[in-house]
Amino acid sequence: MFTTPALHGLRFAFGTLSVLPVRVTRWDREAARGGMLAAPVVGLAVGGAAALTALLLLTLGAAPLLATVAAVAVPAVLTRGLHLDGLADTADGLGSGKPAEDALRIMKQSDIGPFGVLTLVFVVLGQTAALAQVYGESWSRGAFATAVSAVAARLALTLAARAGVPAARPEGLGAAVAGVVPVGRAAGAAVAVVAVAAAVGGLSFGAGEILRTGCALVAALAAAESLLRHCTRRFGGVTGDVFGGLAETAATVSLVVMSLSLG
Repeated sequence: MFTTPALHGLRFAFGTLSVLPVRVTRWDREAARGGMLAAPVVGLAVGGAAALTALLLLTLGAAPLLATVAAVAVPAVLTRGLHLDGLADTADGLGSGKPAEDALRIMKQSDIGPFGVLTLVFVVLGQTAALAQVYGESWSRGAFATAVSAVAARLALTLAARAGVPAARPEGLGAAVAGVVPVGRAAGAAVAVVAVAAAVGGLSFGAGEILRTGCALVAALAAAESLLRHCTRRFGGVTGDVFGGLAETAATVSLVVMSLSLG
């Protein structure tokens, strides 16, 4: 059956960034490039599922906090917890203070150290607190913030996979996607996603939401970029764990900004 490169990219994106039963039919650089450019689409699907779960609970009479816990849990379930695991491993590697080779070895260990545990606790609590505030104010804005955070998380991966960012190891998902996206296409994807999300926010909730949504995405990408540069200096490049850390960092920052009163 004839399959277009775009479809190969979508298969790569959903097959590597979610638990959805999508078979990756190609594992080459072209498919990886399409997959990383399509990463925000996976975010929209994951965020949509999380928002629908939260809205279902609210409809059934659940408190906003319980709906929020579900909205935070669903993305973890749909990614097998890989992003959270990557965040914890990255925190352990950075917190170890060891040279790159030793830090990478620490990150590959199956256990989670104290830096990883603390980071996970604060990140999950931060996501839950910020999102609970939004759901408490408006169920529709809560659903929108849930989707925006999931898209922000995957858009950070698109930018991290741009040309010029090396892999820290010769194997693994990090090596498969490192440097596959041309810088111009990565920047174009970021601009397009921010513009569309801000426009949707403005049309749905008024002009003030344009500023809040735009700021949320820009701040999320800036935070992820800062972590990316730090990891590249410390480890010599990116790994699958670093990609997970970037996704959770972007998601958390976007939720915090979405909970603020701007404008």
